[in-house]
Amino acid sequence: MNRPVSLGIDLGTSELKAILMDLDGTVLAHAGVRLSVSRRHGGWSEQAPQDWWQACQQALDKLSEHAAFARVACIGLSGQMHGAVLLGADNRVLYPAILWDDSRAVAQAEQLGAGHAEVTGSLPMAGLTAPKLLWLQQHEPEVFKAIDCVLSPKDYLRLCLSGERISEMSDAAGTLWLDVARREWFTPMLHATGLTPAHMPRLVEGATASACVTAAGLGLSPQVVIAGGGGDNPVAAVGIGAVNAGDGFITLGTSAAIVAITAHAVGNPASAVHSFCHALPDRWYTMGAMLAGASCLRWVTHLTGMPDEQTLLDQVQAQWPIEQAVPLSAPLFLPYLAGERTPHNDPMLRGGFMGLGHDCTPAMLGYAVMEGVGFGLLDAWRAVQSTGAEVSAFALVGGGARSEYWAQLLANILQREIFTLQGSELSACIGAAKLGFMSIGEGADLLAAGMPVKARYVPDEQVQPVLAARYRKFQGLLAAAKALQD
Repeated sequence: MNRPVSLGIDLGTSELKAILMDLDGTVLAHAGVRLSVSRRHGGWSEQAPQDWWQACQQALDKLSEHAAFARVACIGLSGQMHGAVLLGADNRVLYPAILWDDSRAVAQAEQLGAGHAEVTGSLPMAGLTAPKLLWLQQHEPEVFKAIDCVLSPKDYLRLCLSGERISEMSDAAGTLWLDVARREWFTPMLHATGLTPAHMPRLVEGATASACVTAAGLGLSPQVVIAGGGGDNPVAAVGIGAVNAGDGFITLGTSAAIVAITAHAVGNPASAVHSFCHALPDRWYTMGAMLAGASCLRWVTHLTGMPDEQTLLDQVQAQWPIEQAVPLSAPLFLPYLAGERTPHNDPMLRGGFMGLGHDCTPAMLGYAVMEGVGFGLLDAWRAVQSTGAEVSAFALVGGGARSEYWAQLLANILQREIFTLQGSELSACIGAAKLGFMSIGEGADLLAAGMPVKARYVPDEQVQPVLAARYRKFQGLLAAAKALQD
């Protein structure tokens, strides 16, 4: 008997990835197709949903060359959160998809106010979906009038695969239109943005069957089941095994996030902490988000003229070995290159160096950037802890997880064990494939398995006093950064 294979698809901002995975969790094949972002005005960030579908078709075409493609029985979907895909009555795309890092709706987020934040799990922010629709109502009224349905990005792929308008709890929680505790659409917030529940897709849980494939020409059987799926962070959590209360992980990619899994909806909207639904039923997660993460290291690498990030990291290690405390007077860095979310909720905040001297080297700047991102994560983690969430050890995923130096520095700063995982760059695809299996009643053992640990990093108490003193200095610089906005 042919064993089923799950197709996991992850729609990122810069790349669509897809894998074939068997029931023992082995990735049999993977493919990736790059995507571009349009920034036609300052602060805008858009993509054409049709490009996502084209990329998906190209990825499936590559995977179809593998013999296991004929055994695909289910599909799981993961994708970038908070995007707005606007559909007319005929499912035609009315406007470019407005992405998670688009900041045009700052005024509209303020206009919505904090009145429903305890229900929706977050303060209104420009990056979330609801303020974007209020912006469209005010600035593109003809487009807004034609809207028949609003989908999240990965749900547009489901529409193309199946013809069905369906979303699930984790992506819906990122829109500001969901009652996060009840896991159902929240009419008062929909009305506040000129919409009704009729504009929303049907909701399912991430591990349940949502639809079957109807698209022709893909080489997939019409019996292939499409799971509900989820947003990229919760689905990556499923991939790495962060599925129970007390589990946690840090994503260190272009942006950064620190996440704690919880057994119920808890939040602190006033400190810009998000409470979202997990991609699994009866589970939630509390998240602190930073708008710039590993992208800060890429930026300082270019700024200092280094050929690549590893060269800069080698110089950092040579000047200040990780087992030694840096001088208290070393430069400090505020990591607000793209504004900040948790806990400051200020998209206009900007970063900077302090404490520079003639003796400063590229290595000093590189260290300051990694430490500054770590201090930003500590700010976010303290806000998450204010909800009552607690985590004793964090998995570290994303591009920043490649640096052992940074992993150890984060362990020292957060005073928590940090561990890295083998294959975590495909965690969202793997989580999607797991949800696919669950939608056909398979793969329950995969959920608990997680991923093999690559390395563990425990806090070094010897460097803690200096780091604590430097963190206090870091916190003291916020007022100066805010004063520069005036």
